[in-house]
Amino acid sequence: MTLIAILLGTVVAGVGSVWLAALLGFAMLARYTQHMLSLAAGALMATAFMHLLPEAFESQASAHELFAMLLAGLVFFFLLDKAELWHHGHEHAHTHDHEHHHGHEAHHGHVARSGGWAVLAGDSVHAFGDGILIASAFVADMRLGVVTSLAVLAHEVPHHMGDLVVLRQTSGTQRAALVKVSLAGTVTAVGGVVGYFLVAPLDDYLPYFLVAASSSFVYVALADLIPQLQKRLSLRETVAQVLWLCAGIGLVTLISGLAH
Repeated sequence: MTLIAILLGTVVAGVGSVWLAALLGFAMLARYTQHMLSLAAGALMATAFMHLLPEAFESQASAHELFAMLLAGLVFFFLLDKAELWHHGHEHAHTHDHEHHHGHEAHHGHVARSGGWAVLAGDSVHAFGDGILIASAFVADMRLGVVTSLAVLAHEVPHHMGDLVVLRQTSGTQRAALVKVSLAGTVTAVGGVVGYFLVAPLDDYLPYFLVAASSSFVYVALADLIPQLQKRLSLRETVAQVLWLCAGIGLVTLISGLAH
């Protein structure tokens, strides 16, 4: 009975939050792409700095080890990004030599949209950690498990809105972005099942999962989204950009506070 409850709770929290984010986010994405990029950057940074990292540092894990994990994660995603760009450039050079004047444009487009894989990786790690948290709550008390599942659902919606913006640019279609983020969300159920059987042994590693997820969100926000927003704009457009960035931060902070 407890395992069934964990599966239901993790699916609702992990996948339900993605679909709710899609209903809210895609309706606005078509008309306000730049604003959604600002919102996404704010949401991802707030998720990392205001939710995941504080939760990790509230544990008994060493601050030195957690900061080392954060640094290692940032370097890891940087190197993976370099490897992907190198592979793309190598492939492009062999297949499009006769279209040299298009090379810079294609490469620039790839750079601008290279954060999708990192978002999915971070989502999967984060979802696995959420699954363990939900399983721990259900094992302790059924009502606590239900409340925890709803809390995870609530605080995941604004951050999935940011994920869908990034994946929409990377995948090219809303459907592909939704499928990819939904699949990452199903990892919550995997974490729930693993957590049900191994709650105690994995509990010590949860802070490191949270920091690893944080590193991916920070990297995507600062290396992929923010550079797309760094262009000369009018004063009105700049103010709107900053306000949407702050809105992403405020939305995650507010919902995380309510969830806690």
